[in-house]
This record gives sequence, structure tokens and C-alpha cells, in this order.
Amino acid sequence: MDHHQDADQNEGVDDVENGGEWDAKVVDEPWSEATEKNMSIRHPLLRRRTNLTSQIAVIGSNVCPIESLDYEIIENELFKQDWRSRKKVQIFQYVFLKWALALLIGLSTGLVGFFNNIAVENTAGFKLSLTSSLMADGKYFKAFLVYAGCNIGLAAVAGALCSFVAPAAAGSGIPEVKAYLNGVDAPSILAPSTLFVKIFGTVFGVSAGFVVGKEGPMVHTGACIANLLGQGGSRRYGLTWTWLRYFKNDRDRRDLVTCGAAAGVAAAFRAPVGGVLFALEEAASWWRSALLWRTFFTTAMVAIVLRAFIEFCSTGKCGLFGNGGLIMYDVSSAEGTYSGKDLLAVLFLGVVGGIFGSIYNYLINKVLRVYSIINEKGPYIKILLVIFISVLTTACSFGLPWLVKCTACPSSVKEKCPSESESGNYKSFQCESGYYNDLASLFLNTNDDAIRNLFSTSSEKEFKISSLFIFFTTIYFLGIITYGIAIPAGLFIPVILAGATYGRLVGRLFETMSMLDTGLFALLGAASFLGGTMRMTVSLCVILLELTNDLLLLPLVMLVLLISKTVADCFNKGVYDQIVKLKGLPYMEAHAEPYMRQLVAGDVVTGPLVTFAGVEKVANIVHSLQLTKHNAFPVIDEPPFSDAPELCGLVLRSHLLVLLKAKYFSAERELNGRDILKKFSPVDFAKPGSGKGIKIEDITFEDEEMEMYIDLHPITNASPYTVVETMSLAKAAILFRELALRHMCVVPKSQGRPPIVGILTRHDFTPEHVLGLYPHIEGHE
Repeated sequence: MDHHQDADQNEGVDDVENGGEWDAKVVDEPWSEATEKNMSIRHPLLRRRTNLTSQIAVIGSNVCPIESLDYEIIENELFKQDWRSRKKVQIFQYVFLKWALALLIGLSTGLVGFFNNIAVENTAGFKLSLTSSLMADGKYFKAFLVYAGCNIGLAAVAGALCSFVAPAAAGSGIPEVKAYLNGVDAPSILAPSTLFVKIFGTVFGVSAGFVVGKEGPMVHTGACIANLLGQGGSRRYGLTWTWLRYFKNDRDRRDLVTCGAAAGVAAAFRAPVGGVLFALEEAASWWRSALLWRTFFTTAMVAIVLRAFIEFCSTGKCGLFGNGGLIMYDVSSAEGTYSGKDLLAVLFLGVVGGIFGSIYNYLINKVLRVYSIINEKGPYIKILLVIFISVLTTACSFGLPWLVKCTACPSSVKEKCPSESESGNYKSFQCESGYYNDLASLFLNTNDDAIRNLFSTSSEKEFKISSLFIFFTTIYFLGIITYGIAIPAGLFIPVILAGATYGRLVGRLFETMSMLDTGLFALLGAASFLGGTMRMTVSLCVILLELTNDLLLLPLVMLVLLISKTVADCFNKGVYDQIVKLKGLPYMEAHAEPYMRQLVAGDVVTGPLVTFAGVEKVANIVHSLQLTKHNAFPVIDEPPFSDAPELCGLVLRSHLLVLLKAKYFSAERELNGRDILKKFSPVDFAKPGSGKGIKIEDITFEDEEMEMYIDLHPITNASPYTVVETMSLAKAAILFRELALRHMCVVPKSQGRPPIVGILTRHDFTPEHVLGLYPHIEGHE
């Protein structure tokens, strides 16, 4: 019977790479063959895997061992004693600290979000203003060298940070945060080094002119900040305040990380309500009303911080940072009236946007597979790939505007034409006075300013149809090939940019029969692309409304999101769901697969099962910990401690290591739990923060100690979740996911058998494991 601990074994990379002699001997051959057969499905980005018990996945741009998180409350004697002894003032401290940490997460994320904005605007603004001034002087080649040099230099720094300092910081980070909140953990996923690289790598990457956004990385940044604040103190740095010990568990850290993810969206889009809904709809796997309140409070703090600093910057003290207020792309000035003919245009936008979105997801999937092979070759190759994409992006953004003719400045606009600042709707580029280059106005701007130009209202013919088509095609494919290189890269902005261009293009085509402004068409096009790629509805709708400040378009935005999502769902899954699967993260879906109804829980339990007696010999525990990587073991009481063999509960590996390190043994096989309760406190068994914790290899034993005994009853979870072996696998999977379990005990239906059949973990519910054991049911889904 299996004690397969899916994502529960990450005791070292060596175990993952080399496997172990014990694993090779004890795992049944059919399971080995099934695992190897389904390797390409289970880990599509992992080309080699020899260990059959450990799980590995791609985190950022690095291959890491992963494990599951303990969201279940461990109800052992130590926990019960501590809970009974808590006073009302301690409970008040715990609740107060939850809100205080939510406040700190909101303030910190707001500060980081503001820093990212001001750093990108000033860095990219300096580069663009220098390029524009050289172009105005007719020094075209020198302008290109300056523009390309700045882009490549900034890109190389971002790539070096992600390649050498924190590979986990590459990419969006939303798939990793989503997996973490589902119960999957990995080294460095929320580490301080990842936070550092995420912040500065995003600034350098976005400033380098890549077709990426800072919105996705801000979600990861908020989660890292929340994890850092919720570490529960540190003995190393003397932060062992009594209050902080309450948060030394995965359950409370999960809630804080959820608040951090919501705060990241609020800071990136300046959309506090959208941040809450994003966490609810996309990020979090478990939700409750108390968490809703704290998340809303956190995003409100983000909005207050951003408002305060934007007011400060409106006086001109922040360099080139604009004064757009909390509304990033205000289109409320346009008249939002529409008729039945406009609904046909919206229907067209939604259908085509859903098709383009599904193609976008398909191509990103293929590109990530190619990049995974390239990234395996080492950090220097990663940086070279970053530089190559930077050169390609620079060549397109500087070279393509030469293909279009200059356009005469319209006489009716209030804005100066051509634009003299580093941003603006009317870039002169190579044009003479009184003319502007519409394609350069899109390419030679920051991504935020380009979207603002596309969303601009009362400027129907500002961009020619040919220019919009060139820009759409370029941005669409640059966004695809840029995601996956070793820089922090968000997908929101590239999708909004391509969608807004497509929407404005459709608006130009329908301008004779539609009453809607082309700027509003751009907004609806962005919504259709977002719905087609992200597959979110409510949160995207609210985020777009908060971004643009236009409630009149609410019905149309809702309609286009629903249509595009429905159309795209016919072809493939959402982009983040695809990336989660592609990276090999064992994500538990909210629903069970149809084939699971043909099986029962006992069908997918495989061996061997390692159990301990209630009072166990030290040598047996040590050998089991050395030979397996399991993170929980059934404890079975046998005579003389019980009348018949009975399941006492589960004991965690980390708790066993604490007892072994303290060497609180007894020479006789006897119950001495009361003495253990006096000697230890729950803090001793609390989960460490980002440190490695205790390892069995770090503990040495004398020969006489190996012959002694330990009473496991005080640290055994006496109320583990159990299911009978005849329960359908579908029902067991739903129960496992809804209760946020790490281990589920399978018990026999009939008496006279051992009290436990096996243990189910996250891995045992994955399609690759189930279909590896029963390949014949795959065709009956």
C-alpha cells in the first residue's frame, strides 16, 4: 500500500536527481513503468526524472523539488493542551495581529507598486526623451544606438538577476502563487531573494521596452511580502515576540498570501475591488467571509497609499512620473451611447477575440516548451536569449515606424502636435514640423502610454488602419515570444495592448455603422482578448471599469467577456491553467475528472505503507526516515496498549525530527506522554519559516540510543481525515480539495484486517498517476 507523498518529498535536489536505492527496491515495477510512461504528460517541461517518489516542477525558470502544505489543524495532545490554556487576551492578540499584518501588507505592497511605477516611468522616460531629442536633431543612427544600448543593457541586468540570483522570479509568478494557495510549495517560491529580483527585475525588464507588464509580477510581489511578514518571527534575528508564534503554520500564511495577491492586483491596476475579486476568482482555492473582509481591508490600504503618493507627485516632484490619478486609462469623457447595430460589433469583437485568445494560449504553450530546453543549458544561455529577444523587440519598435508615411497634425486637438515630451499621442519621429508618425506614437512609448493612446477618445483617425494592423501583428507575436525568457514578465499588459489595437482596428472598420467611439472599441477589444486568454469574467470586468472609469459600458464589457470566454473555452484552457500544468505543478481542480467515478479510493492506493507503533523503537523511526521521504506516518496501537490493532492517528515527519533531536527517549517500552507534554510546547513543533528545518542527516545517534523507545501519542494527530476504501475516487478528490488536505487515510470496510489500507496524497489524484495505473479507462471519459 502506498504512502506516496506526491509533493511531500523535497528533502534535497540530490534525491530528485539521483533517486535512491531504497526507492528503486520497494516501489513495485508496474508503478515504475507507469510513471516512466506518463513522464512526458506529467512533467512536459522536465526531460529527465529518475526519482519515483519525489515530485519536481518548473518554478520561474528553474527546476525545483516541490512538496505539499499542511493546511489541516494537527489535533494532537500538545495542540489541545495549548488551546485549552489560551486566555481571552491571547485570542484577542491573535485576531489583532491578523488585521495588523493585513495593514502592513497593504502599506508595503502599495509602496512597492508606487516605486515600480515611478522607477519605470523615469527610467523609460529618460531613454525615450534622449532618443526623441536625437531624432529631432536628425541624428537617426545615433538615436538608434542609444535606444538599442539602453534596451539591451536594461534587459541584460534583468536577465542576470533572474538567472543568477533568483530563477524563481522569472515569468509572471501568478501560476506559482495560484499553486501555492492550492497547497503546493517549492523552495524560493516566496523567498526574500525572489521578492528582491521580482521588484528590480520588473523595473529593468519593463523599462527595457519588452512587451511585458508589471501587473503579473506585482501579484507575486504582494504574495512574497505577505509571506515575509507572516513568517512567525525568526530566532536567527531575535524576532521571537510571543505574538508572532501564532503564525508559524501554513494555514495562516495561506490567508496572508491571499491578501498579498489581492494587494498586488490593487497596486498594479489601482483597482482595489478588482484585486479582491481576482483573489476570489482566480488565485485562491479556499475562501471564507472573514478572509473577504481582511482582503478588502488590505486593498483599501493599497488604494490609500497610492492616492497619497500620486497627490504628492502631482506637484512635479517625481521626475517624469505622470499625474493620472488612480484612474489609469480614463475614457469617461466619451459618450457611451449604443444601439442594436453596436451589439453586432460587440458580438464580432467577442467571438474573434476569443479565437485570438485561444491561439495566443496555444502559441505560448509551444514557446514555453522550446524555451525550457534552451533554459536548461545554463544561466549564460538564458541571458543570451533575453538579449536576443531584446534586440528583436528594439529592431521592430525602431524600424517599423520607418515603413509608414507621416500624417498631418489634426487642427482640432488640444494636445501639442507633434508631442515634445517623452510620451504623447503624436510622435514626430522622422517627420517634419506639423506632421507626426502614428506608428512611432505607439512603439516609442511605454506600454502604459501606448494603451492610453489607443484608449484615447474623440480621435477616430489618429491612427491609420495599416499602422494599427502592423502594430497589432507585431505586439501579438512579440508578447508570445517574450513570455518565458528569464525576466519577470506579466501577461496582462501585452494582452491589453494587443486587444486594444484589435478593438480600435475593428472600430475603424465599423465606424460608418456604429455610434461608439473608437477609444471605446479599443476598451472592448482589450476585454475580449483578456476574456479569451485569462478566462476570468467578474474580476476582469471590475478591473477594466476601475481602470477606465466608465460605468456606462458595463453591459457591453460584461457581454464581450462572456462571449470571448465561452468561445475560447471550446479550444483550450486559460493561460494560467495551462502554465500550471506545463510547469508540472500538481494543482487540484475544484471538480473531479469523469473517469474518477469508475474507481474507488482503494484502487489508487499503492505500496509500500510505512507505519509506527504507538511506542516505537528509535532505530525503526530513524531507518524509516532515512529510507523514505514521506511526510506523515500512520501510528497503530497494538497490544498491550490496546485490545486489538487500531489506528491511533498520523504523525508528521517534522514532529518526529523534533523529538529525535531532543533525544527524549526511554529505555523501556512504556507510555510517558505526560512527561513529553511538560518538556515541549507547541512552539517547538511549529513549522519553520523560509529556513530548511531539521533533517534526519543532521542528527547523530549512539548505538544504545537506537535501542531505546519514543512515545508518539502526544504528537500524533488523533483525528486525521479518513475515508472508507469503497468511497468513489471522485468523491474522495472533492473532499480532499475542499478540506485542503495533505494526507487522507484510507481505512478498510470490513473488520479483521489491518486498521489502515493506505494514505492518499495530492499525487494520487493526478490524472497521470490514475491513468498510469488504469490506462484502459482513459477512453471512457
